[in-house]
Amino acid sequence: MFPDLSFTISQLNWNSVIDILLVTLIFYWMLVLVQGTKAVQLLRGLLFLVVLAITTTSIFDLTAFRWLMSNSLPALLVAIPVIFQPELRRALERLGRTGSIFTRANHPAKLGETLKTVSAAAQKLSLQGHGALIVLERETGLQDYIETGVLLEARVSQELLLTIFYVNTALHDGAVIIRNDRVIAASCLLPLSRIETDGHLGTRHRASLGLTEATDAIVVVVSEETGIISVAHNGRMIRNLDEQRLFKILTAFYRSQLTQAVPKWVEFLQKFPGRRSGDSSDTP
Repeated sequence: MFPDLSFTISQLNWNSVIDILLVTLIFYWMLVLVQGTKAVQLLRGLLFLVVLAITTTSIFDLTAFRWLMSNSLPALLVAIPVIFQPELRRALERLGRTGSIFTRANHPAKLGETLKTVSAAAQKLSLQGHGALIVLERETGLQDYIETGVLLEARVSQELLLTIFYVNTALHDGAVIIRNDRVIAASCLLPLSRIETDGHLGTRHRASLGLTEATDAIVVVVSEETGIISVAHNGRMIRNLDEQRLFKILTAFYRSQLTQAVPKWVEFLQKFPGRRSGDSSDTP
């Protein structure tokens, strides 16, 4: 055993090390994607079946069972993309996000004011017993969902949000989508979550989870029945919030943007020393 191990180690080179690291990173990335989802249980069951099959065929001479396992492998490879379709879609969506050094960050002051306005409006809507669904767009574009609603292109304000979600208005049934410091559209339709939720969660909560499962958006939900304020992100939900806690959570989600005062590409270029365009040292 040890001579074989020594021989294997002696054959390692830089290409082999890089190859092993890449495979390890891919498996680690896959485990991170399924963490906290139902796919973990499916993965455990799949691994259990594989280990059981290998152990059984290695101990006992089961010709028919070995034939069945070897011929089931192609079908299993086809079934994996179907079983893990939500996780694979989320992975491809993350790869396709536009975040890079060329992405322009939101102005911290305007972003902070928007988060404060949304938190205050959610608190007032909760006290008034009005349901609400407020979507904060991030890197993933939400144009497909914006087109299902009514375009507004208005500055974010408490008065506007309270008016939209007033029970007798035509736009209260649906979601408001906010981009930067503008309310882009109202009465937008969102996809419902495919994951089973508790019976006390209504359509708004399922819609918030459904959108955050497919995008990196943050959704603030106010329950019309109980007045409970919740926030959804990455397919998970935090409930029973007040204005202060909601603002702290939103600030935590946007911490990197709130500390980014200039566009990322400008900050990247500023790392290199150079002469300012307005430098007067060249003047005689």
